[in-house]
Amino acid sequence: VQLQASGGGLVQAGGSLRLSCAASGLRFSANRMGWFRQAPGKEREFVATITRSGVSTAYADSVNGRFTISRDNDKNTVYLQMNSLKPEDTALYYCAATTSLGLHTKAATYVYWGQGTQVTVSS
Repeated sequence: VQLQASGGGLVQAGGSLRLSCAASGLRFSANRMGWFRQAPGKEREFVATITRSGVSTAYADSVNGRFTISRDNDKNTVYLQMNSLKPEDTALYYCAATTSLGLHTKAATYVYWGQGTQVTVSS
């Protein structure tokens, strides 16, 4: 299984980025997908998740209204559109996949993880 995250970069506060995560080696449409992030010296935290069909989504309070998660099951890809970025959004962003019915905001629920893509927001 491979989850290849891309789209990170350096952006000024208020700017936008779109992250992508291309999955292979798994039945993508059978997996709930999630995005997590980890800043230096901090624990990995939940950002957003989307159900297998893409009908339902959930977000961390800190990004709700600014970030949008979506997926294309034909392309085996999940996206994270990030708008109105803030310096506190700076982190390594990871995509993750799971077929578990566990708590979808917990990292431990997810089985497969990508390598991460760096997002840096300057003030």
